[in-house]
Amino acid sequence: MKNTALITGASNGIGLELARVHASKGGDLVLVARNKSKLDEIKAELEKQFNVAVYTIGKDLSASNAAQEIYEETNKQTIQIDYLINNAGFGDFGMFAETNWNKELQMINLNITTLTLFTKLYLQDMIKRGSGKIMNVASTAAFQSGPTMAVYFATKAYVLSFTEAVSNEVSDKGITITALCPGATESGFQSAGGLDESELFKGKKLPTAKQVADYGYKSMIKGKTVAIHGIMNYIMANSVRFIPRALVLKVSRKMLDKV
Repeated sequence: MKNTALITGASNGIGLELARVHASKGGDLVLVARNKSKLDEIKAELEKQFNVAVYTIGKDLSASNAAQEIYEETNKQTIQIDYLINNAGFGDFGMFAETNWNKELQMINLNITTLTLFTKLYLQDMIKRGSGKIMNVASTAAFQSGPTMAVYFATKAYVLSFTEAVSNEVSDKGITITALCPGATESGFQSAGGLDESELFKGKKLPTAKQVADYGYKSMIKGKTVAIHGIMNYIMANSVRFIPRALVLKVSRKMLDKV
């Protein structure tokens, strides 16, 4: 029996690589992103290479009703979602007093509201069936505050906290929920967020989106609740609990400042 995975933000980066991993296992897909034409190209690639069925939905997931509309569409198409992968998200760089509120509102809607509603809608169906897997893509940013990326870091802290809590709630219902926490990744995120010149990214050899996707997918299948990619990221994410918060803020600011 094929498992069908719904993946948001599937047109590039980690989301695209997660789609490839799932298809390589013989699983069908529902791919969601704004760029429908790019998704259709991916659909053709995956269906030809792996002999799976791929359904594409072009949707701006920062719209408040996007998750509900997609849920209704998959129901209308009688597509059962066995794995939900909330990957879509974006960040922005700048002093909070100077950044664009409309962009931040879109970020909050996408990184928090849409992810939360997707989880609620598909989780209810999974509970009825007694099976299912959900992966929410957080970040190592979830473990600390981020001056010059205040809203982004805060949204990822929400994703981590939310995922851990709901994972506990359904631990006896045959369902697992995983928070994937990548560090800096070669995925196009830094360009979109204006971070190419920051100390965190500039001149660094970063893990590829494929490496992160492979790790995340395996962690989801195993039912791991929190999956931090990379040993150094794991050490840094956990060490902040033992370091004064003022010092953590200073280090975080230094890593995000442009060099």
